[in-house]
Amino acid sequence: MSGGAPKTYTVIADHYRQRILSGELEPGTKLPSNKEICGRWGVAVATVSRALQHLQVEGYVRTSPRGTFVADDPRVTASSQERLARVSRRKSSLMDGETSRVTAAELVVPPLYVADLFDLDTGDQIIRREYVVGRGRARTMFAVSWYPAHFAALCPDLLSTNPARNDGMTARVLEATGRTITVGRDDMHAREASPREASALALSPGSAILALVHRWSDEQGIIEYTECCLPTRFTIGYDYAP
Repeated sequence: MSGGAPKTYTVIADHYRQRILSGELEPGTKLPSNKEICGRWGVAVATVSRALQHLQVEGYVRTSPRGTFVADDPRVTASSQERLARVSRRKSSLMDGETSRVTAAELVVPPLYVADLFDLDTGDQIIRREYVVGRGRARTMFAVSWYPAHFAALCPDLLSTNPARNDGMTARVLEATGRTITVGRDDMHAREASPREASALALSPGSAILALVHRWSDEQGIIEYTECCLPTRFTIGYDYAP
């Protein structure tokens, strides 16, 4: 990749960050030497060192006398804006290299707080989908998503436990219902994992987790409400455009 305008350290850092996120560079993989990266990108050693320092601070790589290696802990960095953009483009809601296993898909009478969110009457049912997301052998997220009950007739996959049909579920719901997400909100906080959450993520009960809730809606109301949790030392990143 020689020639053209000189590459800044941010471009180099972005390149390796994306290769790590996609799974192309697996945990423990050794990166090229600083000299090799300099030659490929046509930059000074100081530029390469700065790029790798940023990746190390972010937790994507680790250094040793033997070189620079992909860190052992995977990362999740899709912001709410990025996820909304993916859904709008009808793409999968999973990061590259991730898989999703559905553990429950059913019509249920929801807890009161969920019924209030969807403006349901007492006894009304709602779709509940529970699933575990993973990357390789690591479990990266445990989640429960809720959808209006009438979506089941329009998108039968919502009541399917076939793991292959979970990927891109939100996009299929939008396609089937003709709805468009126009408003999204994320709330998150750190807390201890419940026994069920710990079991799903292969953690010890009471382990620290990051709990995340998102609400996606339009002028007709909530389209999807999801509660999920991530193990410790995973990262959610947000990019801000002017």
